[in-house]
Amino acid sequence: MSKLFDELLRVREFDAGFLSPAYEECVDPRLLPGMARAVERIREAASRGEKVLIYGDYDVDGVTASTIMYDTLRLAGISEVEVMLPNRFLDGYGMSKKVVQKAKETGAGLVVTVDCGSRNHEIIGELRENGIDTIVTDHHECGESLPEAVAVVNPKRRDALEMALEGARNAQERPKTERAVGELRELAGAGVAFKVAQALVLAGMIPEGQEKWLLDLVLIGTVCDSMRMTGENRRLCYYGMKVLAKTRRPGLKELMRVAGTKRIGGEAIGFQLGPRLNAAGRMETAEHALKLLMASSRMEAASLALVLNRLNEQRRNQQNEAVMEIEERGVGDEPVIVVDGKWHEGVLGIIAGRLVEEYRRPAFVLAEVDGALKGSGRSFGEFNLAEALNVCGEYIIGGGGHAEACGLKVEAGKMEDFRRTVNEYYRSLKLENQERFLGVREDLEVREFEDLSLELLEEMRKLEPFGNGNAEPVFLLKEVRVAEASKMGAEGEHLRLMVWDQQGKSMKLVQFRAPEEYLRLQGGETVNVWIQLVENEFRGIRSAEGRILKLAVC
Repeated sequence: MSKLFDELLRVREFDAGFLSPAYEECVDPRLLPGMARAVERIREAASRGEKVLIYGDYDVDGVTASTIMYDTLRLAGISEVEVMLPNRFLDGYGMSKKVVQKAKETGAGLVVTVDCGSRNHEIIGELRENGIDTIVTDHHECGESLPEAVAVVNPKRRDALEMALEGARNAQERPKTERAVGELRELAGAGVAFKVAQALVLAGMIPEGQEKWLLDLVLIGTVCDSMRMTGENRRLCYYGMKVLAKTRRPGLKELMRVAGTKRIGGEAIGFQLGPRLNAAGRMETAEHALKLLMASSRMEAASLALVLNRLNEQRRNQQNEAVMEIEERGVGDEPVIVVDGKWHEGVLGIIAGRLVEEYRRPAFVLAEVDGALKGSGRSFGEFNLAEALNVCGEYIIGGGGHAEACGLKVEAGKMEDFRRTVNEYYRSLKLENQERFLGVREDLEVREFEDLSLELLEEMRKLEPFGNGNAEPVFLLKEVRVAEASKMGAEGEHLRLMVWDQQGKSMKLVQFRAPEEYLRLQGGETVNVWIQLVENEFRGIRSAEGRILKLAVC
């Protein structure tokens, strides 16, 4: 083990158990509230030969969770299983009333939700009135009461800890149970669906070991839903990486091929596979992504992978065009950016995220849809979007979300009122130094470049996948001299630096879409640079280089 990697583990407080987690140490799925009743009802469906309708969601977590549940129920002996996904543009978030009609038309006796359902009391009640049972599997916050489903399997149920502790045999087990329940709260929708599979294994309905083949989808759903990469998620995603490397799914194989995926890791999932799967629901319909994941032949998968690749290109082009338009118009000097335009509804959230990244201010991006302004908001730090929407309620037709992300619909003609009110609310909070929440913090300071080696890169890959709670390591190169600075790209928008450490060893650093002040570097300056270590291969020669995150002239 290299000196720098050993120091990194110490700073992160990671032990051998984090580097090589044991699958056998996964949290008992029966600690999830509602799991026992869910297993019982699935057993009944299998024995009766019932048809089951799965209701999912249109994002990556929802589509992967839907596929996991489909495979799980088929493994459990249910032969007639169908998946229904909502349409982002017609149905919005949560369960659509269309599920009732669909269940009646198909003769389903049981509806199983994934990644939604905890707050859909009315629709679940309507299903019940029509003699159709519902099992909810979800990971979103629950309300004051639960819907009248046969079972609500959600680690965020308010009684989750209480129910888990009822099964603790003695006081000594209590801390372990509390820790396990805390880890379950961090599961994505795909993770909760997988826990159903594990519970069915324990119930003898699925052969032991078969559930592990679902972990490739658990990995993708968890990474793309930005869940914490510690505890139970670390265990599931560690083995998910191994399963994805030898996945049996033609769809994932073909998606990796068209995406040019060379190495499986958090970056490949978050920036190559995830955006393509998400593009289906953003630009047209999530059915494309679902069919890809469920494809049984390479020919079918190859065709669908090309469709997703095309949609992702459209998404990227429309997103970039919108950002350029906004930059040309200007965003003003208000503390909260609020812009509207004739943009595709499916990319508004991504545009808002880009504006937050570029201007380091909360942002709302809206477009006219059906006579109103529909949009998304993104925030950070201490400005809570859910609370902001409550304050602006008289101008909003509908909306919801959480602190850092939300969706909303503003009444036609009320845009300026909304802009004024949300900015007045921001100022009333008297928030200070919010940019600190977006700041880059180093794990380690490095003065000798020889420590930043390919060997270190290989060791760091033992920490993959990176994500929330296990971020990709950041290194501070302290007081290094810029030997050469040059611009790259057709418009000179990227930066390439050659820097020297105090021992005279050189290292190449790059930054794509670099800020203007960085592009003005001429060479000869002494700088502090925060980087992530990446591998570069040129003409068969591999080397370690730095990806610039932040730069400051000394």
